[in-house]
Amino acid sequence: MSRKWRALIADDEAIIREGIRSSVPWEALSLEVVGEAEDGEEALELAVEKQAHVLLVDLSMPIMNGLTLIGHLRQQLPHCKIVIVTGHDEFAYAYEAIKLEVDDYILKPVNPEALTEVLRRIVQKLEETAANGELLQMAAKQIDKNFALLRERFCLEWMKGELSEDEIAEQLAFLGMPSEAPDMVGVIRWPEQSKGKAFFSEKDRQLLLFAIENIMEEHLREYASVHFRDDVGLIVVLIWGRPDESAFRQIETAVADYLKIQIVASFLENREGDVPSLYAEAKSSVNKETRLSPLVRRTKELIGERYAEPSLSLEGIANELNVSPVYLSRLFKQEAGASFISLLTQTRLKEAIRLLSETDLTMNEIAEKTGYESQHYFSTSFKKATGLPPNQYRKQQL
Repeated sequence: MSRKWRALIADDEAIIREGIRSSVPWEALSLEVVGEAEDGEEALELAVEKQAHVLLVDLSMPIMNGLTLIGHLRQQLPHCKIVIVTGHDEFAYAYEAIKLEVDDYILKPVNPEALTEVLRRIVQKLEETAANGELLQMAAKQIDKNFALLRERFCLEWMKGELSEDEIAEQLAFLGMPSEAPDMVGVIRWPEQSKGKAFFSEKDRQLLLFAIENIMEEHLREYASVHFRDDVGLIVVLIWGRPDESAFRQIETAVADYLKIQIVASFLENREGDVPSLYAEAKSSVNKETRLSPLVRRTKELIGERYAEPSLSLEGIANELNVSPVYLSRLFKQEAGASFISLLTQTRLKEAIRLLSETDLTMNEIAEKTGYESQHYFSTSFKKATGLPPNQYRKQQL
């Protein structure tokens, strides 16, 4: 069904209005006359009410002349096409109207063939504008539909380090992502099998990935984040803001509770601003972690969960896991590349640095939250590791 365009005739002479109405093949041009007006004020009111697409307007009209009418119409109906119908002695007016971006003009007495040709060109413009608008709408819908895919493709290129700073900034703006680099980059690896049963079905794999991503989104809902899957199927997440370490542990716990699988994750702070390098580091950490034995992995998990307990020790964990402390110590150092006490100290100091930088907690409170029995022991340990007492370190961060 062809589109109908609404036309309005504005002239203070009834004979002119009738002559225009009767001399143009409106139907053949896909036009419909929706009203007539004998003064500018009435014409403006009708044009806005009927949402006219085309206005044929005389310049010399009472109450509001044609130029004033066109000025108002350009504000209220900016896309309306305007054709001036003018006498020879009004040509100076017509020149002024051209400044108001009228679409065409025709001289009185009106020649029906000339007017029909003018309107045919006007309708062609309307059709082209509408077609272009529809194409833009389709393109916008297509972009919205594929927004997640576009983000994923951009992020994959970004992680490879193939984009310039200008290209990154342009894509971040286009894709509605924060303009600055993310504060954290995370990588999650999920197992290829659960309880000995492989996920052979692609449907199983996709459902599992969606479930992990949903759990992750839920625990990071307070922060701006974007996640995608890299070339080998690892889940990568970019986070704006710095969630507490507990949020990441909760993600792993929730996946284990609801999906009955163990994921391996690495979330790293972006202190240098180099996102691709941080992604590579997190990916390497995850791959290294995956190769750990269940015993060592569980020991690391317990350090992450319970570092705030002053009594946490290798001997205590070994007893919980029903292995000898000597065996656990040797296996842990062999696989993790560091001793139990070294990793525990690193974990405590990392949290202490965060609390010093991001909170107003006292030294005693920080010592208590990071598993040190006293403020003195905390300060001594912190200075040995960083070269600065904790209070001096805090001052440097201000």
